[in-house]
Amino acid sequence: MMDPVKLVLVGSFLILASAAAVMAGVLPLDEVAVIAERVWPILVFVVAVTVVAELASIAGVFDVAAGALARLSRGRTIALWLLVVTLATASTAFLSLDTTAVLLTPVVVAVARANGLSPLPFAFATVWLANTASLVLPVSNLTNLLAVHRLGGADAGAFIGLLGPSAAIAVGVTVALLLVVHRRDLRGRFLPAAPPLISDRLQLRIASLVVVVLAPLLVVGVEPWIPATAGAIVLLALFAWRSPRVLRFSLVPWSLLVFAIGLFVAVGALEQVGLRTIAAAMTGTGESPLALWQMSGVGMLTANAVNNLPAYVALEGAADTPRRLAALLIGVNAGPLITPWASLATLLWHQRLTAVGVHVPWRTYVLWGLVAAPLTVAAAVVPLTVR
Repeated sequence: MMDPVKLVLVGSFLILASAAAVMAGVLPLDEVAVIAERVWPILVFVVAVTVVAELASIAGVFDVAAGALARLSRGRTIALWLLVVTLATASTAFLSLDTTAVLLTPVVVAVARANGLSPLPFAFATVWLANTASLVLPVSNLTNLLAVHRLGGADAGAFIGLLGPSAAIAVGVTVALLLVVHRRDLRGRFLPAAPPLISDRLQLRIASLVVVVLAPLLVVGVEPWIPATAGAIVLLALFAWRSPRVLRFSLVPWSLLVFAIGLFVAVGALEQVGLRTIAAAMTGTGESPLALWQMSGVGMLTANAVNNLPAYVALEGAADTPRRLAALLIGVNAGPLITPWASLATLLWHQRLTAVGVHVPWRTYVLWGLVAAPLTVAAAVVPLTVR
């Protein structure tokens, strides 16, 4: 199973293997430069938005938001759950799937427990929506940011135009399935708990303002790394002033960075020796409904076999039209609901649950995912087939 430590080891191995490919002449240096030019803004964004999300969480932004939802629900369990679903979708859309899986999960579990409710419906909502709602915006998933490059640098509007209906269906199917699975736990009422205690309200206000201002700036056509970096700088300055002990190197997602760098260069080397031909043979050609389902299905299966990021990078070359690229994104974003390693967000989600004492057997996760993943992916592709 690929935890963050193993990600670093795998990434380091890939970097060394890629260096050997460069020295052997398999991967030309000018191709390495092309890869670097493509991915550096994406990696800067990943670092910046992670820092923003981590510091906002420490300031209590997510705790206050979740507590407000509990009061807004007026003691109705299903209303609270639907509000959490909305928050998870928004968190995934604007702050990425890892933010929802890592930072929002323990918050909603704590809210559920504080109000005497089962944490499982809330925990499964965060992990499933972290994946399926990552189709909403370019900044929702690293795979989307890579795909935007192939769409000619399309802005958020063009991305939503291409994948918006599919994203809506993916989220809708996810919510419907979760309602069926957890229908018994979502009945009844509860007495809302007291609001969470906040130690530094000025810090909370400024962090909340940064998140609120940042969200629209990520979708207005500016390179996402620019507003994300500005937001990270503001929060780093704030915490250096108010809570300097919180600042630590672990705020940066080093494991993901090392893995991503190694993966991008390694796939570049493999493409020089025929990876694109193999991918094309697996995914077929054309934009017929069957061809699009084949593309998304191969993406889903590959993501669950290895991981969604390498699955996307390996199959990207075969997605030679916008609709085929959208089908691939549906497969690798909404499809990783079966195996634990299919998405890094899923592994991090499980770690956070274990840390707060919630036990979810992987067998249960896999069995539900075997139903959810094919249904969600197949339904989400339908809008692409009727254009």
